[in-house]
Amino acid sequence: MLSSTPLSVSAQTEVTLGHWKQLLIERRSALQGDYQKHPFPPRLLNHHRKLIDGILQDIFQVLELPRTLSLLAVGGYGRGQLFPYSDIDLLILLRNDADLILREQLERLIGLLWDIGLEVGHSVRTIPECQEQARKDVTVQTTLMEARLLYGSPSLFKKFSQATLAIMDSATFFQAKQLEQHQRHARFYDTANNLEPNLKESPGGLRDLQNILWISQACGLGTSWQALAKHGLITQHEARQIKSHELFLQDLRIRLHYLACRREDRLMFDYQGTLAQQFGLSDSSNHRASEILMQRYYRTAKSVNQLNTILLQNLRSRITPVVPVAALPLNERFQQRGELLEACAENLFEREPSAILESFLLLQRHPELKGMSAATLRALWRARGRVNQAFRRDSKHRALFMQILRQPSGITRELRRMNQYGILGRYLPAFGQVVGQMQHDLFHAYTVDEHILRVVRNLRRFTMAEFAHEYPLCSRLISEFPRQEVLILAGLFHDIAKGRGGDHSQLGSADAMHFCKQHGLSTEDTNLVAWLVENHLTMSSTAQKQDLSDPEVISAFAARVGSERHLSALYLLTVADIRGTSPNVWNAWKAKLLEDLFWVALRRLSGDTAPQDGYLQSRQTEALSIIRLYALSEHAHEALWSQLDTAYFLRHDAQEIAWHTRQLWAKVQTQSPVVKARLSPIGEGLQVLIYTPDQKGLFARICGFFERINYNIVEAKIHTTRHHYALDSFLVLDPANKTGHYRDLIGFVEHELGRRIATQAPLEPPVKGRLSRHVKHFPIAPEVNIRQDERGAYHVMSVTAGDRPGLLYSIARVLVNYHIDVHTAKINTLGERAEDVFLISGDMLTDSKAVVRLEADLLEALAL
Repeated sequence: MLSSTPLSVSAQTEVTLGHWKQLLIERRSALQGDYQKHPFPPRLLNHHRKLIDGILQDIFQVLELPRTLSLLAVGGYGRGQLFPYSDIDLLILLRNDADLILREQLERLIGLLWDIGLEVGHSVRTIPECQEQARKDVTVQTTLMEARLLYGSPSLFKKFSQATLAIMDSATFFQAKQLEQHQRHARFYDTANNLEPNLKESPGGLRDLQNILWISQACGLGTSWQALAKHGLITQHEARQIKSHELFLQDLRIRLHYLACRREDRLMFDYQGTLAQQFGLSDSSNHRASEILMQRYYRTAKSVNQLNTILLQNLRSRITPVVPVAALPLNERFQQRGELLEACAENLFEREPSAILESFLLLQRHPELKGMSAATLRALWRARGRVNQAFRRDSKHRALFMQILRQPSGITRELRRMNQYGILGRYLPAFGQVVGQMQHDLFHAYTVDEHILRVVRNLRRFTMAEFAHEYPLCSRLISEFPRQEVLILAGLFHDIAKGRGGDHSQLGSADAMHFCKQHGLSTEDTNLVAWLVENHLTMSSTAQKQDLSDPEVISAFAARVGSERHLSALYLLTVADIRGTSPNVWNAWKAKLLEDLFWVALRRLSGDTAPQDGYLQSRQTEALSIIRLYALSEHAHEALWSQLDTAYFLRHDAQEIAWHTRQLWAKVQTQSPVVKARLSPIGEGLQVLIYTPDQKGLFARICGFFERINYNIVEAKIHTTRHHYALDSFLVLDPANKTGHYRDLIGFVEHELGRRIATQAPLEPPVKGRLSRHVKHFPIAPEVNIRQDERGAYHVMSVTAGDRPGLLYSIARVLVNYHIDVHTAKINTLGERAEDVFLISGDMLTDSKAVVRLEADLLEALAL
């Protein structure tokens, strides 16, 4: 017989715990299934909110918590936007401090919520405590603004709402939220164009939209885009446009949560391809589906960023009425009011479209101006469509644009402002095509448009005296460079043709040529801009992939450059370009290679055609003068130098030759390996010298050693002396950029590497390191090319692959198996893309079938 005794609260809880847990799983699964069939963010967010509301209210009733308290939904949950895996923010509002019994009940409640699968963020406060926290922290104040009653005392909630409203100061709140936004944007380097953006927090993300509505709510202007339109802050069309952007970002975030099965707001590479498929996108001839999706995202984020800027200025003018300031006329169209540029007539841009470009020119010429007034900015935004084909053909407008590029200051700032407000992409349609375009080449960290503007920024930075210490040669060259707009135009056009198919350098060169002719540049400058765009990769490729000790390489490069002006311009553009790809691509080794190439090419262009013997004699004389500083005898160098051939002296500079001589002059016939390391003279990394009787697999053994201590080899000079000793020099860098550890590593490298070489232990298998997510999801098909050099003495082997731990060692092991000798190696890592060039020799290289087998084995090793 069943007992009729009612279940205790504890027993009821045990019975219903499983029910709630199962209900939550089933209902959330049903919501996900429905969303996949009918994706409409507001419905999903609302239904998810209602599901959680019902479960929480049921739990509170079962637990018989006192109705004198109030359970409030706050934050995103409070405003009814509960994403699939977002935290559930709760405020338990008390009339007075909780006693022991209530505290125990609340602890049991929170534990229960986690047990059934609700990830809650909770606080327990009285009204005075809420007010105190809100006064201290604008984030808390914002969260409380969105409170919604779920359970408990309506009267307590009403008092809470009145208390929250009482401490609201709209002007103070506006300033705090704007500062909060600036700090948040700074964490993302003030750009939405990172390759893995945060949908919620990045500039142009959902938080920027919500920030506007929070401020609008604090000012009593409503909590929706329609309300803002009703108050005249935006038009009905703009309200629909913002709503469309919001829906797209919400849709992406919902799908991202479901894909990750957790609260994930970053559009990581792992998910971009699948998301593109869900949106029905497919690969085109020039773009992956994921790139098409991400371009839509970047353009959406840009529009959100534009509208956020405009609306915040409009809200500021409503919240903090400007103290009347007399307008200072700048010309018949514009005036200065305080620190802002103001159009004299609201319809100025519609009536005189040329004023659009003139406004940016005036901001350059008057650095005391911090921007445009709210009304002027709003008018500019609405008139941006006037920048059309007819506008671009007008000679007056072309002259204005060139004036902007020729100003002594403010060029980067105004180009960025023009891009932000949608003007630059309309004036330069080719630029508009690359706005938001991704670059999955494993070394560009930004979209094409962001990279271009960073290159322009780097060029302008060379002109500023306060940054002359960063790149002294660049600063000197640009200060002597007439008509610097040539460089700015080359920066604007160098990558502008990416994504069209074909060679972007040639296509961009044609665009640049057409633009320069239209805009009245001289034939000389037009040709230089077009040449720079077409050849913008030439100097980096020559410096990082070819043997700069080869006079024929230098002669060919100098012949291609043709003049000192071309050389200076190409050097400046190359440095700015590499610096603008990613914070991690530039290093001291690349800087030295480019500078070395600049100086040797300059000597060649200046008419210095001294024979090779003259160069050798000069280098040896300089090395001897350095050796003398160390009190070595006059003939100390002779034993070593007699074993060295011309190639050695061509490939090493005087400092290296002197260092090698000082270390080896008394050990020329030693049978024990000599390993010496020093801080690299270029200011970054270690330079390591290895001298030992030659042995099979030496290059591979050295590569394996540095791989295991996680150091990257960036350059290797391999030389075999006349008496069959290996005299090798390596430059190694710490990929983590821990420059302070180099000195501590010297002793370890000298002892451990020397021991490994002496024991000649069998080569170990390569380390199986993890691939980066970028390489994993956007792999590069490995390429190997082996060709005879122009003299026929050696072969050049070029390798391109996604970078990974053990890559160089894997290559070296294959070369050992084929009895291939390495003479030089240039290890060029661009972000996560390896482009390595080796000068090699070996008997089997004369057998075409053997070369094919070698290439196949290398490709197999690269693919592992």
